[in-house]
Amino acid sequence: MTDMTYTIALMGNPNTGKSTLFNVLTGLRQHTGNWPGKTVTHAEGECRHRGTLYRIVDLPGTYSLYSNSADEEVARDFLLFQRPDVTVVVVDATALERNLNLALQVLEMTDRVIIAINLMDEAKKKGIHINTKN
Repeated sequence: MTDMTYTIALMGNPNTGKSTLFNVLTGLRQHTGNWPGKTVTHAEGECRHRGTLYRIVDLPGTYSLYSNSADEEVARDFLLFQRPDVTVVVVDATALERNLNLALQVLEMTDRVIIAINLMDEAKKKGIHINTKN
C-alpha cells in the first residue's frame, strides 16, 4: 500500500453526470438531480484502487469559471486554490460546443485535465456521432 493520496475533481456543466460518476467511484449516495444548481457546495468521497487512495471531489455544475454565482465561485476556487492532481471535465455529448467552452476554461488554469464524454447514448438517439478516436 502507498501513502499517496491523489485528489480528483469532477467538473462540468449542470446535468452532465458528475454526481452519478462520483457515486459510482465512491460508493456513496450523493443526491443526483436534474436541475441547475443542485450541488452548490462540493461533496467529497474516497476510493482505493491498487493500493492508492483517491479523494474524489464533486464540484457544482457550472457553465463558466468566469461568472460570479456561488456555484461558479466554489468550482473556480477549488481548482485554483486546492489544485487537484487531476480535473475530470464531464461533458454532455448532446451539447459538446457549450460543454467544451468550460473545458477550455479549465485548460487555461491547469494542464492536468481529462475530458470524459458522457451521455453518448443520448447523442446516438439524436443522430449525433462523435469520433473519439482521432
